[in-house]
Amino acid sequence: MKLHDLKPAEGANRGRKRVGRGIGGKGGKTAGRGTKGQGARDTIPAGFEGGQLPLHMRVPKLKGFNNPFRVEYQALNLDTLDAVGLDEVDPGVLHERGLVHKGALVKVLARGQISRPVRVKAHAFSKAAESAIIAAGGSVEVLPLPWGDRRPPAQGNQFANR
Repeated sequence: MKLHDLKPAEGANRGRKRVGRGIGGKGGKTAGRGTKGQGARDTIPAGFEGGQLPLHMRVPKLKGFNNPFRVEYQALNLDTLDAVGLDEVDPGVLHERGLVHKGALVKVLARGQISRPVRVKAHAFSKAAESAIIAAGGSVEVLPLPWGDRRPPAQGNQFANR
């Protein structure tokens, strides 16, 4: 069987109903439009909703999309970790030092070098950062996200996602 041999199953496609072609069968005279009135004539524009603001005018015009479930991490690099000078680092300590905001989700990234063993607790690690910390003799611990294994709570309001 070749591509040009393919066709729909018998009876799958039906022909278009041709209305208004005389009284010799169904669909003659008023052609399914009833008698008189606005609906029987061709004066209604497509998309007319009886005076209600039509859908094409109700939908927002701005382009783009803001994901309400986006997870934003605060980046922390290896050179910053090295400069802190502590053996154990977690988001609470980083907040006290003014390196991250209170309650921020921390992600460790691999810019710079780390020269000593450090135990690092953060919400996420890049693969390069994780391997660099372990290679320096340290350890990494991934902290659980505050909303558990579900998706994060939605941010913004009814206007934010337009």
